[in-house]
Amino acid sequence: MQRIAREVHGPTIAGLARAVEADIEQCWEAIKDAQRPRIHTFLSPAMSTSNQAWSATPRAVARRLWSAWPKGTHQTWEFSPMDATRSDWAFVSELLEAVVEAGATTVNIPDTCGFVQPDELGAMIAYLREHVANIDRATISVHCHDDLGLAVANSLAAIKAGRAAG
Repeated sequence: MQRIAREVHGPTIAGLARAVEADIEQCWEAIKDAQRPRIHTFLSPAMSTSNQAWSATPRAVARRLWSAWPKGTHQTWEFSPMDATRSDWAFVSELLEAVVEAGATTVNIPDTCGFVQPDELGAMIAYLREHVANIDRATISVHCHDDLGLAVANSLAAIKAGRAAG
């Protein structure tokens, strides 16, 4: 990752890190020399509501993530609520609003297990555009697995829903 960050110029170089301070710091060390570095953190919404370590409101989770951020850096922050398509949409909305408020510049909606259908993903993107008050301050991206051969169809449904809502 460090070699890519140092030698590839032009595109954003993203490192993926669990929403754990030590992982975020290690990710930053790997990408800090990139021309355009980005840290992409992920957290399971189910983990947020059930795990004692993350048992908190979405705003508290976002503050905790942002407090783990390397200070004095200028990289962008991408956030994914892992397995978002099978999570509670209202909670995902609250979590996304909180991370955008805290500084996330991209929110990624992953179909972690590859089960979502195009109409479901389109409906979720439309729901998020309607229910996340500050969503216009972030880029929405999707991460589609192809387990059922629907990754392209799901991606197109997400684009269509995003354009329809915008």
